[in-house]
Amino acid sequence: MNPVAQLLDTGNLVLRDESEEENYVWQSFDCIVDNLLPGMKLGYDLVSGIDRYFMPWKTDNDPSSSDYILRMDRNGFPQLILWENSVVRFRTGPWVGSKFSGAPILDQNLIYRPRFVITQTEVYYAFDLINGSGPAITRLTLPPDGDLLRLVWNREKQEWTRYLTVLVNDCDSYGLCGTDSVCNVNKYPRCECMKGFRPKSPADWAAADWSKGCLRNVQLECRTGDGFLKYSGVKLPDTRSSWYNTSMSLVECQTKCLKDCNCTAYSNVDIRNGGSGCLLWFGGLNDIRGFSEDGQDLYVRMAASELERNKDSKGKKLNWIIIILVCEALAVILGLYFFLRKRRLHKAELEQLNSTSDTANRNERQDLDLPLLNFEQIAKATDDFSFNNKLGEGGFGTVYKGMLEEGQEVAVKRLSKDSRQGVDEFMNEVSCIAKLQHRNLVRLLNCCIDRGERMLIYEYMPNKSLDSFIFDKERCREFDWPKRFNIINGIARGLLYLHQDSRLRIVHRDLKASNILLDYEMNPKISDFGLARIFGGSETEESTTRIVGTYGYMPPEYVIDGLFSIKSDVYSFGVLILELISGKKNRGFHHSDHNLNLVGHTWRSYNDGKLLDIADQMMLDSSNQHEVFRVIEIGLLCVQEYPEDRPNMSSVVLMLTSEIALPTPKKPGFYSERRESMDVNSSVRKHTSSSPSNSYTVSFSWPR
Repeated sequence: MNPVAQLLDTGNLVLRDESEEENYVWQSFDCIVDNLLPGMKLGYDLVSGIDRYFMPWKTDNDPSSSDYILRMDRNGFPQLILWENSVVRFRTGPWVGSKFSGAPILDQNLIYRPRFVITQTEVYYAFDLINGSGPAITRLTLPPDGDLLRLVWNREKQEWTRYLTVLVNDCDSYGLCGTDSVCNVNKYPRCECMKGFRPKSPADWAAADWSKGCLRNVQLECRTGDGFLKYSGVKLPDTRSSWYNTSMSLVECQTKCLKDCNCTAYSNVDIRNGGSGCLLWFGGLNDIRGFSEDGQDLYVRMAASELERNKDSKGKKLNWIIIILVCEALAVILGLYFFLRKRRLHKAELEQLNSTSDTANRNERQDLDLPLLNFEQIAKATDDFSFNNKLGEGGFGTVYKGMLEEGQEVAVKRLSKDSRQGVDEFMNEVSCIAKLQHRNLVRLLNCCIDRGERMLIYEYMPNKSLDSFIFDKERCREFDWPKRFNIINGIARGLLYLHQDSRLRIVHRDLKASNILLDYEMNPKISDFGLARIFGGSETEESTTRIVGTYGYMPPEYVIDGLFSIKSDVYSFGVLILELISGKKNRGFHHSDHNLNLVGHTWRSYNDGKLLDIADQMMLDSSNQHEVFRVIEIGLLCVQEYPEDRPNMSSVVLMLTSEIALPTPKKPGFYSERRESMDVNSSVRKHTSSSPSNSYTVSFSWPR
């Protein structure tokens, strides 16, 4: 009789009768669209029939429905599934008591508390802000591109910043490895069949097409001795073909699975307090991911003969490991004996050798979570480091092309004895790259610390480095705008992963054209992590007296004051954008009207409304002019003088992939004219330092 529309403090717009405070006729919280706020429910109500799910706009300016939907699935044990039309793109995995099975553990989450409710009448996911003075504002959002994000409001900057991304790497893509296999982002190949299984299509599997999955070596025999193999640290399989009970114990769960011939695996529903509840799977196991400490235990059903074979193979493997370790120990002892005898080292030299070389090598082997190759293997792969296999050379040593025994092409980075890249930089590069997995980062396959050598074995990049294209008058003709834009996008996503989406927050510190390698399809891969620095979870800036990097790409706060942060990489990325678009180097740029570098020339042209003067005319036409000019503006935003004015990489990626309005760029760093007598072509490997010793860039350039 007396309708009232009211906007609550929670953000919920409600329609109610004046006399009813909480009995709503309608509420906006039931219509999620593309944002989940604190207190909203993502799921379904079996009594009212309301289904609350994400269905974002088609674009930021088009309110029609996009191709993506994120909703609570009702089949088996509930889980959130992201659909693109009729295709599953991602699933969270089942709720395991404190989080979704597919989510990492958030140790320092002081912003929000997630919850998952399953009752006879409703099933939903929600989150609440953690109480305290001035709690943070956060929301879960699904943009038009389907990249599910959690954002937090930055009060100081008055903008939304990315807190976490759900889709981080290729193992998050649903069913990448097919049925009865495991996807592990820390391994290559990503996919491997579970124990007791083999590839369904060996030829496709060898070609890195894992979609057909795996088959059992021995079929289940049901009630004639079947048992279970335990997998630890995994994202639990797709639960759409599952059954669950929240009160059963794990032993009861195993018994129930054995009694049902169609049951193929079981696990706890809740992992807290030692585990409780029962979750059973039937048929093939889909979308399993290796998670190590963040994962759960899964018990996979196997035939008795397969279990026995697995037990025997473990015993044999252990015996071989013992034999190999004994042989390696004897080889080391004999090798050291003959080496010392040949060199006739006296006691002091022997003590020094034992305390440095031998101990360092042992420690290095223990610290590296990476396959090690011996010297003979690499010498064979490179035809004994043949001159014909030489790819390039620098202060670090030499890079060779090689072919491993299994037929994989590789690039071998062999550090010379007097290499500019010392043990610290070598270990830094190995520790950084070995823990990083992204399609736009070069992949480190192996390393070697045998015979006093320090060698890194990378995936081979047939198209070499970016500078061999964009600064070459002939080869740049192959570079149309779509290729350049794809490279800019790829570098941006690689940096975003380093700065925000990987478990380590990494500042590269030497991003430049020669450190961007190109694969067979001209996709960019960021390389050379010898100068990279790992930041702690709360660290945002660091200072140093040892200024290392490459002039022309380093921001002013780093060159002048030794301060570096993720915004240092943003500056370098901005320079790369301008070089990619213009085909000119920032350092060494010449113009008849002034003595500015490329950044300064771009800034002047922007203010004069003459951006046509910036773009490489070989790739510019009327159809791409607007997009090219927009990307130039993004480049200018990245090279602004003060780091706090520069966008972070999540904002850069958003600006590159959408048509959101761009802020007006401010004056760039190093916007001053050079003296005419200045030698702008001097080596980019020289660096300033406030310490007595000189320092230099640690990088390698692929030949043109």
